[in-house]
Amino acid sequence: MSFFSNLFKFSSRNMAIDLGTANTLVYVENEGIILNEPSVVAMETIGGFKKVKAVGDEAKMMMGKTPDSIEAIRPLRDGVIADIEIAEKMIEYFIKKVNGRNTLFSFPEITICVPWGSTSVERRAIRDAASNAGAKEVFLILEPMAAAIGAGMPVTEPVGSMVVDIGGGTTEVAVLSLRGLAYTTSVRTGGDKMDEAIVSYVRRHHNLLIGEATAERIKKDYGTAIVPEDGIGEIITLKGRDLVNGVPKEITINQAHLAEALAEPIGAIVEGVRIALENTAPELAADIVDQGIVLTGGGALIRGLDEHLREETGLPVSIAEDPLSCVAIGTGRAMEDPEYRGVRMTA
Repeated sequence: MSFFSNLFKFSSRNMAIDLGTANTLVYVENEGIILNEPSVVAMETIGGFKKVKAVGDEAKMMMGKTPDSIEAIRPLRDGVIADIEIAEKMIEYFIKKVNGRNTLFSFPEITICVPWGSTSVERRAIRDAASNAGAKEVFLILEPMAAAIGAGMPVTEPVGSMVVDIGGGTTEVAVLSLRGLAYTTSVRTGGDKMDEAIVSYVRRHHNLLIGEATAERIKKDYGTAIVPEDGIGEIITLKGRDLVNGVPKEITINQAHLAEALAEPIGAIVEGVRIALENTAPELAADIVDQGIVLTGGGALIRGLDEHLREETGLPVSIAEDPLSCVAIGTGRAMEDPEYRGVRMTA
């Protein structure tokens, strides 16, 4: 019996998964991040039956460009599973892709990060999706804790530190100390809301309809939280459908317009940080004055966001070394490193 248990142990690859609204990252024990793909599944309907057409990068390229028989779906919305069946298929696909063809003895232990604001029902959905996809045992870790560990913050020490993790669906704001969350708030605003704000701004001011993919590209390349010094910034060319004439059209906007478009979602994030600071115990607040605020997640890459937060809070604000991978790295470390035992949950 021990021979078989050793064989199972040898051939299984324990994984940590950052199941994000925008991207899914998979961290394999002792190897690091080996998969980073969009959280998108393309489903094709043939003869009334749905089957998976593509997952990840390939599926994302189809978004907004599919015929009626194919639908590109994002199974996670606002940081939680919106479509459990599609999410299961996606997790299963990524696990198989990481394991390669060697799936005969692969029954990995999987650690998945979940938003702090997720309900017990939503957490059970994530656990079930991983179990049904082939996980032997499933652990959960809260996203702000994973982000802080990944950013190298002193979460095991009796020192207060604040992390602001701006993901695709949610922004998690947390004050951490001694392997625990002293105060946390989750704002259902993130990269997706920023994309929607850009789409809405262009439609309202220019009668032009642009797709989500175009809005996301503009946000990544030109998005800014503060108006450029010259009041204009870089000029951006946009292509979409004219809502008046119904024909394709090209317009130009500038970075100052983008700052105006993003003001509302960024304002919601700033408000979340302010609420967290107001509810922080005095001793921990004193530590945050010294330690400052650390930004993680894709939203941390919006130009001038750290500067904007610095102005609004009067505290030092820094961006983590690798903001996009912080949660995945932190989830992986929590799985590997005995120092972080106790931050994972089984329920």
